[in-house]
Amino acid sequence: MNETLAGWLQVLVLVAALSLSFRPLGDYLARVLTSTRHLRAERLIYRAGGVDGDADQKWSVYLRSVLAFSLVSVLFLYAFLRLQHHLLLSLGMPAVSPDLSFNTAASFVTNTNWQSYSGESTMGHLVQMAGLAVQNFVSAATGIAVAAALVRGFTWKKTDQVGNFWVDLTRIVVRLLLPASLVFAVVLVAAGVIQNFHGVHDITTLAGGQQRITGGPVASQEAIKEIGTNGGGFYNANSAHPFENPNAFTNLVEIYLLLVISFALPRTFGTMVGDRRQGYAIVAVMALIWAASVAIATANELHGVSSTAGHAAGGMLEGKETRFGIWASVLFAVSTTLTSCGAVNSFHDSYTPGGGGMTIFNMMLGEIAPGGTGSGLYGMLILAVVAVFVAGLMVGRTPEYLGKKLRGQEMKYASLYILTTPALVLAGAGVAMAFPGERAAMLNSGPHGFSEVLYAFTSAANNNGSAFAGLSVNTVWYNTALGLVMLIGRFLPMVFVLALAGSLARQQHVPVTAGTLPTHRPQFVGLLTGVVLIVVGLTYFPALALGPMAEGLEGLR
Repeated sequence: MNETLAGWLQVLVLVAALSLSFRPLGDYLARVLTSTRHLRAERLIYRAGGVDGDADQKWSVYLRSVLAFSLVSVLFLYAFLRLQHHLLLSLGMPAVSPDLSFNTAASFVTNTNWQSYSGESTMGHLVQMAGLAVQNFVSAATGIAVAAALVRGFTWKKTDQVGNFWVDLTRIVVRLLLPASLVFAVVLVAAGVIQNFHGVHDITTLAGGQQRITGGPVASQEAIKEIGTNGGGFYNANSAHPFENPNAFTNLVEIYLLLVISFALPRTFGTMVGDRRQGYAIVAVMALIWAASVAIATANELHGVSSTAGHAAGGMLEGKETRFGIWASVLFAVSTTLTSCGAVNSFHDSYTPGGGGMTIFNMMLGEIAPGGTGSGLYGMLILAVVAVFVAGLMVGRTPEYLGKKLRGQEMKYASLYILTTPALVLAGAGVAMAFPGERAAMLNSGPHGFSEVLYAFTSAANNNGSAFAGLSVNTVWYNTALGLVMLIGRFLPMVFVLALAGSLARQQHVPVTAGTLPTHRPQFVGLLTGVVLIVVGLTYFPALALGPMAEGLEGLR
């Protein structure tokens, strides 16, 4: 009873904190993305890069800027990892292997932060700080920048421009991510997260054994890892490690951080389009899905059926830290899989079929409730376009959304966006299951083993980064395949998002008429929620039936 009360209290505190942040943070982001004033530090950065801060870009130029910056980032991080043994603060770590370097570079540049390695035994401090942490900032900023470009497509008219990527990137890092990370790094240090440059220490445990423990600049990386919905852990245990997440307070702070920007962006969207009711409708859909996912996953972990023993103390505690318990573990698991954040404070592979299946389904939704920083908003807006189009077909009208007509061209971009990720997930999982060597990497057989493979490709394609860790993925095949899936799953959808933004920006606004679908009312919230669930259900149901659902039925026997 006390655990239940504590569980409800932490959910209510989290919801209250997010609600209080929604308006001021959303409005601040809108000012950042629409201001014509440049800070002195920003002007210095523009000058160093040869950027005209007052010049906007066509959508194709904006896209080329995104791709060029990301390509350079991948090459830089790959070289950093391969040359680690020559760098300062390497702690004697050797160079990272070519396939793992490619996988890690692709992972952090795409905001996936999938890790096929143990951080404390693979990466030195300089690589963690100047390589991985830097990408945590710029990959998160890239997602918000692309979302801003799409919103401008709805608000600007008779133009072929959608903003300036370099200005958006710089402002988001300088005005939002850096100051927020500094503040919350201090909060985490004060609450017990470590921050130092210590090397490896040999420790004698209470049982008399020996253990090697690595120190490091953890709090500074932990803050941006959550704020930017990145998720890469300094340690292999990620946010289950006491150096990264020592107590219930830091756990709640970390959950808040990985949700706060993504939940505030609908307010930014409403402010930028001049109708905040539109932002309320979008955030209502996000909140409904998040709340339903928390409820379903928590119920399964407290009372669900599992094919393994583990219902001692009234629930499935296997794989969960006792200092957090079931409620806090599930709250973290749901929030991290509904955002593009691979941080974990429990072992998802040990969840019940219902609870583990929910984490997979959350990612299959496209991580839109609230999703990653930026990617959640533009993913939800793409689905809103589809919902409006479906409604238009029902009444026999040319659909309109926010004063822009949704013609065949716009729907092609939206359709290609929606189809890209499922194609990567299902094709990748199918190929892996077809090869004997890759099937042998599964530490479990049957439906749960298939769920491990399905989770891996779902996590990579949706740029999440968490895992059912019963799969041996640090092989040349998996490192290469998952790295390619991460890159395609990140940047191909961005192509369609920016193409859609450009197509919308070229249009003139059409006036609202009696036949215009109101997209700020509860009816539209219900329609959009239904489209989200039906599109995902029809796409992934067969795969889910072979994995988590089959495992759940197996547990009933």
